[in-house]
Amino acid sequence: MGAKRTSDSVDRPVPLPRLDRPAQNRSLERGVEILRAFRPGSDLLGNGELAERTGLSRATVSRLTQTLVGTGLLEHDRLRRAYRLAAPVLSLAHAMRSGSPVLQAAAPLMRGVAEKLRINVGLAVADRDEMVYLESVRYNRKVALRNVVAGQRVPIELTSLGRAYLAAAPEERRRALLAQFRARRSTGGPSLAREIARAIDSVAGQGFCVASWQPQVVALATPIVVGGHPVYVLNMSVTTEASADAVAVELGPALLELAAKLRDAIERL
Repeated sequence: MGAKRTSDSVDRPVPLPRLDRPAQNRSLERGVEILRAFRPGSDLLGNGELAERTGLSRATVSRLTQTLVGTGLLEHDRLRRAYRLAAPVLSLAHAMRSGSPVLQAAAPLMRGVAEKLRINVGLAVADRDEMVYLESVRYNRKVALRNVVAGQRVPIELTSLGRAYLAAAPEERRRALLAQFRARRSTGGPSLAREIARAIDSVAGQGFCVASWQPQVVALATPIVVGGHPVYVLNMSVTTEASADAVAVELGPALLELAAKLRDAIERL
């Protein structure tokens, strides 16, 4: 496997192609970039750190943070001269989860399979160069050190979730992401590219791919493509000493069966 990334990495991604959106509000876009800079492990950031993470000037960041404090989305820690996300941001996330008809349909189905098979089941979508969990039902056979919750991010290039997404992503989007992964790796690029290519072939051939980027954790994932919706990716994972091939044989049919049920449920919305 290639080198792992941490979720609070300050590396800025290579920009992806932008659509021609003449009505786009640049100030709003920059404000959103400020909010995006906050990640687990990076809960308190000063203007200098925000400027580094967003690529914006310190003067622009200063204006934006003052505005975001005024609107209640950021809190200002005067002693540390830094900012943290404020409570209304959590309220927005809750509104998204509770108001999503897709999650309302998917969660009971996912929970039923997780409890029956005693496995972890997750549903995610892509956001830039990462996958974001929309729902995660943890029912592991062993006590796992890694706890995944809704809203958590994982890298596209290293995970079964991300590789299954690449298999279903539009060609232009996939090429842009692959170029981005190559650009930020000084070593291991060719090996990673081969792993991704094999995963894409696996999705085409058997409907899912397998990856093990965390110690003793094997995960399978399959994309769910429904018109008018983003590409959803469903995964199942277990903490085990068994081989990835053995886990694939055991869980592959259940993964595809659940994905078909979720696809039908989403199409009926």
